[in-house]
Amino acid sequence: MASDYNVAELVPHSGRMSLLTNILDYGDGWLSAEVEIKKDSMFSDEFGVPSWVGLEYLAQAIGAYAGLQERLHGGAPKLGFLIGTRKYTSTQEYFSVGSILTIKVIKNLQAENGLSAFDCVLHSSDNCEATARLNVFQPKNAEEFLKGAKNE
Repeated sequence: MASDYNVAELVPHSGRMSLLTNILDYGDGWLSAEVEIKKDSMFSDEFGVPSWVGLEYLAQAIGAYAGLQERLHGGAPKLGFLIGTRKYTSTQEYFSVGSILTIKVIKNLQAENGLSAFDCVLHSSDNCEATARLNVFQPKNAEEFLKGAKNE
């Protein structure tokens, strides 16, 4: 199903920290998004954007998926946390300026306590591929969760 939502409606990041360009498509348990690498993209240097930033692109796509689920059930996007990754690999060290990254995140596991695991793939128009499995946590109330973490 083509997306009726834009990034700002699904991801709680704002300003320059909102790294996704478009939400392309979604379905049962998955979402695809796009990032356009520009000269003034966050984290860009003379070579482009370092491929390790792909991990954040993947995490924000998962955030968009979670925000979509909230919107589809009448809610608003909530804050979530990247808690770990397995085997993040990229075939290149940089995403080139002018390249378009297509990201697909697929829900692999979702527990009642807010923990989830996603398989993620990123393809770029300049033949780079990055993959990872990301573990994320979305508490019911992020403010209470953060307060509790401060007090410990």
